[in-house]
Amino acid sequence: MNISHTRYITSIGSLKRKDNSIVFKNQKGNTYLPVEGIRELFCLNEVSLNSKFLDFISKAGITIHFFNYFGYYSGTFYPKKQLISGRLTVQQARAYLERRMITARAIVGGIAINIHEILYHYYKHDKKQLKNYLDWLKKDVPRLIEKENNIKRLLWIEGLIWQNFYASFKEFLPASFLFNKRVKRPPDNPLNALISFGNSILYAKTISQIYQTHLNQSISFLHEPGEGRFSLSLDLSEVFKPIIVFRAIFNLVNNKKLQADKHFNRKLNYCLLNDAGRRIFISEFEDRINKVFLHPKLRRKTTFLNAIKLDGYKLIKYLVEDKEFKPFSLKEMI
Repeated sequence: MNISHTRYITSIGSLKRKDNSIVFKNQKGNTYLPVEGIRELFCLNEVSLNSKFLDFISKAGITIHFFNYFGYYSGTFYPKKQLISGRLTVQQARAYLERRMITARAIVGGIAINIHEILYHYYKHDKKQLKNYLDWLKKDVPRLIEKENNIKRLLWIEGLIWQNFYASFKEFLPASFLFNKRVKRPPDNPLNALISFGNSILYAKTISQIYQTHLNQSISFLHEPGEGRFSLSLDLSEVFKPIIVFRAIFNLVNNKKLQADKHFNRKLNYCLLNDAGRRIFISEFEDRINKVFLHPKLRRKTTFLNAIKLDGYKLIKYLVEDKEFKPFSLKEMI
């Protein structure tokens, strides 16, 4: 699938180099992908490759993201890191030790603001039942966040924000896409499948954007820095989930572009998008993340994808210049 600077590989096959092109081979034959203009490959199925191919795409500056059978992110191969700053890493680690709560509170506050903006759209279109939740997000949540100095309790507040967001879906989604609770590994119904798949793609996209900065992917603020994951990408992707992942889901479901009985494979204990469903979702996701808008401060056009990287730069300014870090706000579009 060819969208923007990203190529999605959804079927089983192999990747090889042929002259200055990438060749994807499967049962249908060979597909040639010129390396010019490609920045990312998403392998959403079993794909074989060798070290010669990896060396080729590394020199071409192409990142590859791998996903498992259930659509979960498995790992990333990206070119040798060029933007390395020992000084910034030291400052990032010091900020984690001394000022973690400031950044973590900003991220949770950003999640609440963007969820409020998404739900306010439905409130304006006769979904007045959402008023209590909107009032809670706008008035009570900021006070809860501001006075909190314990990271575990702050994470509990974040969880409550998402929990109430999920509970609001019954007001504007069809019954076939409702759920009782968020189930991740593996997802057990169509809505959980969509959320898990969308979040995984957004996480990988965020990894690629942070890669273009000097930030250290392993030092995070809201999420605990852990082994074997890019926890800073978890942090910076959070405020974009309502804007990109959930907007895509709501549009596809409410306009019946995705149907519960047509675009999902259901097994005994899990539910996944089928090939047709994945193609539909990926197309919508890419349209959302590459949507162009006028940035009021930069006074130029940009995209939500670039806004993720800009949040990385804002975090760097906070670390280096102590300038307040405010994650991207849909309300202010900055």
